[in-house]
Amino acid sequence: QVQLVESGGGSVETGGSLRLSCVVSGNVYRNNCMGWNRRAPGREREAVAAIDGFGLTRVADSVKGRFTISQDSAKMNLYLEMNNLKPEDSAMYYCGTGPCMNAVQALADMIEDFGDWGQGTQVTVSS
Repeated sequence: QVQLVESGGGSVETGGSLRLSCVVSGNVYRNNCMGWNRRAPGREREAVAAIDGFGLTRVADSVKGRFTISQDSAKMNLYLEMNNLKPEDSAMYYCGTGPCMNAVQALADMIEDFGDWGQGTQVTVSS
């Protein structure tokens, strides 16, 4: 069983930065991908960023150039560095893990394919 616990959310003004963290424990297959998705009220869940077992990453076009996904060498901590935040980035952010072919495929399919997700951390960006 896999447990994921997110932290680091909060309230910032437009243009601000936050760093989300996700602690991963349990039986995680080391070649699994990991990623972040977000959901805002009234909007569909959106895959934000993914990282594969080789450390290759992919982010959504909506956050490209502003968000960076990374993980530690033990692959037990996942991070999402968020810069130049905008009000439309306000959402609950979830980290997850699951099987994948690569980061590109993980970003496209994580919402359907990842079997383990955390409880989320709230990000609010005021204008």
